[in-house]
Amino acid sequence: MRFNFTPLSLAFCIFKGRFTLAAPAELETQGATTHHFTELSSVNISMMATTPMPKWLSDVTGLKEWPGADPPYIPLDFIDLKAIPNFPPRPAGTCPPDRSSCSFDCFKCISFDDAYTCPVLSQTFDDGPSASTPKLLAGLDHKTTFFTVGMNVVRYPEIYNQIKQNGHLLGCHTWSHKFLPGLTNEQIVAQLEWSIWAMNATGAHLPKWYRPPYGGVDDRVRQIARAFGMQAVLWDYDTFDWKMETSPPSKTASQIFNDVKHWKASGSTGLILEHDAYASTVDAGIEVSKILGTSQMTVAECVDSIDYIKTYD
Repeated sequence: MRFNFTPLSLAFCIFKGRFTLAAPAELETQGATTHHFTELSSVNISMMATTPMPKWLSDVTGLKEWPGADPPYIPLDFIDLKAIPNFPPRPAGTCPPDRSSCSFDCFKCISFDDAYTCPVLSQTFDDGPSASTPKLLAGLDHKTTFFTVGMNVVRYPEIYNQIKQNGHLLGCHTWSHKFLPGLTNEQIVAQLEWSIWAMNATGAHLPKWYRPPYGGVDDRVRQIARAFGMQAVLWDYDTFDWKMETSPPSKTASQIFNDVKHWKASGSTGLILEHDAYASTVDAGIEVSKILGTSQMTVAECVDSIDYIKTYD
């Protein structure tokens, strides 16, 4: 199958270009998935940014430095907010009364242009880049897909470009890892535009693929992302590797490896969700890579499509 969604406008292509982490816990209830969040300490990533704010972006935004976790909404001429489906924002952990909004986090609903599976079992990594990512890169002997948080992109530009130089695919994971269905239309635009600008300013490309944090996506979020030419990437299997970082740990590495071995032995195919945000999840990711082998695919390869909307180098 070939997924190649055309952006509503290519105008965006002219742009070259206090944080709260939250650990999600998934609870299955009557077929719906709800999420509870464990808030971690706030960090002002903008003060740690090492990617300089490029002039073209300052000209567009009027800002001289990267913003914090709640980036300002910058209107873009190719996004008509009046054309966005009228589904009201909902807090994390709540679900709409029916499936009309096609919520993945509540009902595992898939839309026509979502990339949600793969012909072979393949790893994907969220929440980086981090100081632990280089170890993962050294331990991988196949190409994979990294969904990066914009605030981390401008904090670790050298690592971001190391991922790129190693031939891996880079996708958007929003600017500051917000639950998108809980935001206003303007806030969703801000989360995506600032993430895209961070990737472009750092890696000189415009992303084609995005993964919504916590799987939080519905047709309102999708329609806004489509305006940027992006498609949602979901998953078939979740390692829940982040649970190794809870206190006390609620998942062990051996449990993760047993799950992956079971998926492989059963002949399963699809995308696996992992993280490169912690040393523990990186170590697990390296071992999972060994279990699955080198036949893995990037998301773009899984759906026979393009890597990026545009590259500038």
